[in-house]
Amino acid sequence: MNAGVFGDTTADGLRRESQVFTSDTAVLVLELGANDGIRGIPTATTTANLSAIVADAQRRNVRVLLCGMETFPTYGFDYALAFHAIFPNVARNASVPLVPFLLEGIALNPAFTGPDGVHPNATGAERIADTVWPYLLPLLQ
Repeated sequence: MNAGVFGDTTADGLRRESQVFTSDTAVLVLELGANDGIRGIPTATTTANLSAIVADAQRRNVRVLLCGMETFPTYGFDYALAFHAIFPNVARNASVPLVPFLLEGIALNPAFTGPDGVHPNATGAERIADTVWPYLLPLLQ
């Protein structure tokens, strides 16, 4: 199931998580946080929200793959660095695998993004699948 919603923050994802977890959910690919960074949401809030989603999934015996995101230094270099650290910290603390940066080689590349220059086009989506697959495959076995 693709439960992604355009513009969602980690708080939105946390509010909607009960709709995502069904009795047959085995794996969660968690990609939230980019909109938190765009909006300058405190990194402690983003960390807490992601950690809560991961913990809830683990309580339900759902395997989690966390996908890392980055943010522009719109709110300063210190914020961008703190944001960068969120994903490896959550993954390490919860012992879940991490795709370091979901949009590696895609972000801001017009060959792989749509008209907004940020969201992936079909070719970008294929590259994302190639990026995620080595991390996802072990969770499916």
